[in-house]
Amino acid sequence: MHKVWAIIRREFVERVRTRWFWVSAILGPVLFAGIIVYQIVQSLGGGVRNITVVDGGTLGYGKKVVEALGASKTIRANAVNLVPGVLDSLKRSVEAKQLNGFLILDDSLPSDGKAEYRASNLSLQIIDELQRTLNRVVEKVRLEGKGVNPTVVDWAQALRVTLAQKKIARGEITTENAGQSFALAYVMAILLFMAILLYGVNVMSSVLEEKTTRIIEVLVSSLRPFQLMLGKVAGAGAVSFFQFVIWGVSARLLVALRVPIARLLGADPASAMDITLPHIPFATVAVFMAFFLGGFLLYSAMFAAVGAMSSNEQEARQAQQPVTYLLMISYLSIIGLTNDPASTFARTLSMVPFTSPIATPVRWTAGSMGMGELAVSLAMLLIGIVAITWVASRIYRVGILMTGKRPTMKELVRWVRA
Repeated sequence: MHKVWAIIRREFVERVRTRWFWVSAILGPVLFAGIIVYQIVQSLGGGVRNITVVDGGTLGYGKKVVEALGASKTIRANAVNLVPGVLDSLKRSVEAKQLNGFLILDDSLPSDGKAEYRASNLSLQIIDELQRTLNRVVEKVRLEGKGVNPTVVDWAQALRVTLAQKKIARGEITTENAGQSFALAYVMAILLFMAILLYGVNVMSSVLEEKTTRIIEVLVSSLRPFQLMLGKVAGAGAVSFFQFVIWGVSARLLVALRVPIARLLGADPASAMDITLPHIPFATVAVFMAFFLGGFLLYSAMFAAVGAMSSNEQEARQAQQPVTYLLMISYLSIIGLTNDPASTFARTLSMVPFTSPIATPVRWTAGSMGMGELAVSLAMLLIGIVAITWVASRIYRVGILMTGKRPTMKELVRWVRA
C-alpha cells in the first residue's frame, strides 16, 4: 500500500506545485466573478437601446407603441411615418451603429398581430420587451374598439401579477425559484463536466508521457501495473478536490468583498448587495461530491487505458474521442434534465453509469429524485466503476509496454481475455 501512496503523493505534488495550477485555481473564480459583475454593470448603465418605430398606417399605432415604451428602462424609441427611402436610411443608420434597430408595423397590427423588427443585434431581452409592449397596445386597441373606456383599459393593464415561487423538494418547501434552481443545476453540471474531463485527460497525458519516455519500464519493475494506475487516478482526483476547495473559499471571499468590487468597477453598491451565494443543502453537496468521485474514477480508468494503448499524442487524442462523447451525452442534455427531470429520458440517463455522474446530481438538484432512485443510481455507478476498472486495468497492464502502433479492437479484446 505504501507504493500506491507514493504514486498518489507524487501525482499530487507534481500537479499542485506547478505555476499553472495556481493560476487556474485562483484566477478561475476571479474571472467568473468579473464576467458576472461586468454583465450587472452593463445592465445598470449603458444598456439602453435606441430604436425607431416605423408606422406604415394612418391610425397612429406607432405613436401608441412609443408611448407604451416610455416607461422602459432599456429601450428609447421614436416614431416616424413610412415614406419612400426611410427604410434604407434606417438600415444605414443601423449599420453605422447610430441606431440599434427599427420596428415596422401598420394598421393591420390589431387584426393580424404581425410586426417586424430589424436590428444588427437581435437581443432576446429587447425582443421579449417589444413583444410584451405590442401585446399590451393591441389588447388596448381591441378593447377600445369594442367600446371599452380607455381609462378603464389603462387601469386594468396597470397591475402586473407577481408570481411567488416556492419549491417542494423531498418534503420541504423552499423559496428557491425556477431561475435559481436551473442556475444551480447548470453550474453543477459544468463543474462536473470540466473537472472529470480535464483531470481525466491529465491522467491520460501522464500515462502517455511516462510510456513514451520509457519511465514506465522502471516503475513497473517495482510495483504492479494496477497499483500504478490506481495511484495516478487517486492522485489526480485529490488535486481536483483540492481545487474545488480553493474555488469554494474564493467564491465566499468574492461575495464578502462584492461591495468594494462594485465601487471599484463603478457599479451601484446597493445592487451588489443582491449578489449572494445560493443556499446549497448538505445533501446536495454530498451527492455532488459522491458522483463526481464516481465519475472521475470511471472516466479516469478509461482515459488511463487510452493513454496506455497509444504510442503518441496524436493517437491518444483520436482514441479519447469516444470516451469524451460518452461524457458529453449527459452534458448536452442539461436543458432536458432540468425542464423535465422526471421523464423517462432523464431517469435512463441517471441509471447508466456513463451518464449518471452528471445526470443524477442535476436531477437531485431539480428535486424530482427520491432516495430510492438515488441509491439505485449510485449502485449502478459503483458496478460500472468495478467493471470498467477491471477492463481498463487489463488493457493498461499490456498496453503500457507496447509501442509502435495502436492496437486494433481484436487485439484489445485479446488483451482483456489474456
